[in-house]
Amino acid sequence: MCLSIPSKVVEIDEHNVATVDTMGIKRQVSLDLMRDEVGIGDYVLIHVGFAMNKIDEADALASLAVYREILEVMDEDERRRTVEADDACEGSA
Repeated sequence: MCLSIPSKVVEIDEHNVATVDTMGIKRQVSLDLMRDEVGIGDYVLIHVGFAMNKIDEADALASLAVYREILEVMDEDERRRTVEADDACEGSA
């Protein structure tokens, strides 16, 4: 099962690549598959390195609160692996 953690856009470069912050971990994702315009401060859902959907800030913050509750019961290594592997969806069909 894949879970997509809402990620906040913090920068967009001239190649349509966004730097996003996913619960404190920054990574780059392509915006090429987005239908909606995305700007700095927007929240997106990511799948295999592409932003796929823009998500309302209130919904993103509510989801992040639930993720934080889940992560609190994990040790530090588990937390980092979970957030870093968020968009890899290993084992998904």
